[in-house]
Amino acid sequence: MLVRIEASHLPGRECGLGPKGVAYRNIHVGVQRRDRCAEILNPHPGDALSAVWELEVTATASGAGRDVRGPYVQGRPGGRFVYLSWGTVDEAGEFTMFRRAKLWFDGVASDVWEAAVADGLLVGRLGLTDAKGEPLCAAVRPPLIRWTAPRS
Repeated sequence: MLVRIEASHLPGRECGLGPKGVAYRNIHVGVQRRDRCAEILNPHPGDALSAVWELEVTATASGAGRDVRGPYVQGRPGGRFVYLSWGTVDEAGEFTMFRRAKLWFDGVASDVWEAAVADGLLVGRLGLTDAKGEPLCAAVRPPLIRWTAPRS
């Protein structure tokens, strides 16, 4: 199954969240590979108009009801999510993470999940700027993300 994450409303390339009030500069966001904080899929600049990531996953039935696995899926069965990692990119192209957003799969409605498994596509749409104008972080569930599938 393909999971497509479609993001809009990115916060910009700078924010004042760094140590001692020093702004983070040249901010980018991408999907973090499982167990590899420094490996980020398709990082987009924080001032992009939009960002899209596509992840191949395996959806299965489990004791928890449903499960999803793949190289960019984090967590245990019944508690799976994808990390969108925010970081700075230096002159050498090195990404240094400073915060993350957890896109939880437990917020996908059952009918949407079933349609996604049947059709092979689950889409999550979200804005990436929080209420304070900073990069979105912490747990992200509906209504912050809208999960859809072709037939849902």
